[in-house]
Amino acid sequence: MGLRLWVHHFWCLVEGKENRNPEIQADMTSVTPAQEIQEETKCSICLDYMKEPVNVECGHNFCRVCITNYCEAGGKGDYEPLCCPNCRAWIQKRTLRTEVGKLRPAGHIRPVQPLSSRLLPCCPPPLQSQSDVTLDPDTAHPRLVLSEDGKSVRWEDTRQHVPDNPKRFDSSRCVLGLEGFSSGRHYWEVEVEDGGAWAVGVARESVRRKGRVNVNPEEGIWAVGQCGTQYLALTSPKIPLSLGERPRTIGIYLDCEEGRVAFFDADNEAPIFTFPPASVPGEKILPLLCLGRGSQFRLCPCITGYNIEP
Repeated sequence: MGLRLWVHHFWCLVEGKENRNPEIQADMTSVTPAQEIQEETKCSICLDYMKEPVNVECGHNFCRVCITNYCEAGGKGDYEPLCCPNCRAWIQKRTLRTEVGKLRPAGHIRPVQPLSSRLLPCCPPPLQSQSDVTLDPDTAHPRLVLSEDGKSVRWEDTRQHVPDNPKRFDSSRCVLGLEGFSSGRHYWEVEVEDGGAWAVGVARESVRRKGRVNVNPEEGIWAVGQCGTQYLALTSPKIPLSLGERPRTIGIYLDCEEGRVAFFDADNEAPIFTFPPASVPGEKILPLLCLGRGSQFRLCPCITGYNIEP
């Protein structure tokens, strides 16, 4: 390194600059912009890409270590003139030392912290909303048959001999979830196995169980469903839904704080319909399934591997 520094210093004392040579000037005109940028990012002392660049008073940049060594090797006197290794402009060694010294305080030069150390504290933890839902046999219409584990339900043409308790739907072919939600965020999935008429959604705990129940928000039910070949958001009036393909697994997301419920195609994460905030009242909300002839539902584990928050 010392020999190279003295070579630079020697050429500073030589009269006549190379760029006055017409042949060199002609060569410079053939340099491409990419080459110019590459040259500007290299230190002319070590001939490598600059590390901790330092700008001297003539405007050129060098590695901090390279220009520091150049300063130290240039002579003993603080006022002994030195020349820039690039343009050979005269500079005072004291001035050069001052510029380099500005970069030496430990408070100014410090390792760059990874961005993750600043970003991670700002990011909320992933939403853990997956809920284990089981169906309540005491609410099931007599034509609906539940599995022993309460995870599936199917339509039967023959009415079952079950007790007629106050919780049971006696006219509408519906069943509620055993667990209710009054706070937090919850997500579960329902697999639609068969049938051309069905509805999935949520209902308030106080929903009517006796007599014909209309599946709409006025009755305390927020759901989407299928009627024949048409998919519908069961609002008042009903809203036809244009779905790219038949959803086989419906994801239901319930936000009790915002009073919002949203539906997704769990197989491709495509949104189906969202009831706006404040739609669902601040009382206990239960999962709801409604089945038509030949329909069958199964509550399936959440295997999509994502947390949904619309």
